[in-house]
Amino acid sequence: MRAVIAPEPGGPEALQLVELPDPVPGDGEVVIDVRATALNRADLLQRRGFYPPPPGASDVLGLECSGVISAIGPNATWAIGDEVCALLSGGGYADKVLVPSGQVMPVPAGVSLREAAALPEVACTVWSNVFQIAALQPGQTLLVHGGAGGIGTMAIQLAHALGARVVTTAGTPEKLAICASLGADVVINYRTEDFAAIVKDLGGADVIVDNMGAKYLAKNVSALAPDGRLVVIGLQGGVTAELNLGALLAKRGSLFTTSLRSRSTAAKSAICTSVVEHVWPLIAQGKVRPIVHAEYSLDDVRTAHEVLEASTHVGKVLLLT
Repeated sequence: MRAVIAPEPGGPEALQLVELPDPVPGDGEVVIDVRATALNRADLLQRRGFYPPPPGASDVLGLECSGVISAIGPNATWAIGDEVCALLSGGGYADKVLVPSGQVMPVPAGVSLREAAALPEVACTVWSNVFQIAALQPGQTLLVHGGAGGIGTMAIQLAHALGARVVTTAGTPEKLAICASLGADVVINYRTEDFAAIVKDLGGADVIVDNMGAKYLAKNVSALAPDGRLVVIGLQGGVTAELNLGALLAKRGSLFTTSLRSRSTAAKSAICTSVVEHVWPLIAQGKVRPIVHAEYSLDDVRTAHEVLEASTHVGKVLLLT
């Protein structure tokens, strides 16, 4: 099978399309013939050598995919020919991928097999962090940074569909307009406006989903409502910052830091089960949809990485096999 690896850290030129042996399913595993995979920021970090796969995971890039099941191991709960999408620990940039059966999900009604590749990582990330960990409730306020990205576009739609007020940040008027069209009630240009001041004037955010880390820590704490929950899921703005515990304590605030990729198979399978139960019906009803910016062939993986790094996209960038 064809697969994309990064033998040495570097820019998009470090990506190599190589031939690897076809995977063979073991106990509780399936093989998916990949129709499409989607790019994530973690892929860029892995390519640069900053985010190695967890022990036992494939060196092939790619944290999600869609396709058709072509082989089944003992005790796997799917059938050959099933059209599915899957949350991966790695391996998605390939013609075939090996997946624990619990991390495989049916393609939601109303979504094409190709588009379904844009869903697993963002749906599992948003559902597990915003609703399971931070327990966002109808009528509460969610602040999501990077509203035009893959996670942002999903968080806006899902929170809006479930009755929350959504505030988001983005860097251009065009991206802010798209965020508003997806359900954001308040849009903030982080390049020209002070998001913390604006959110405080709104009464504060009950839940903040942050992909920036250190750069936004103090402002995020300032923007929290009483009993607010700050969930840090990325470190694009640095890893080290000073935390004013007094400011957090005064609001009875909570700080969570999470990662999806390093969780156990059982934990990820449980999240996938919950996503199918709670998120897939909203997609079937047309209240939430995958947002796809562009599609590239596996041969054009370097171009796809350049697009993601430029941050001019909205939603997800797909690779088609």
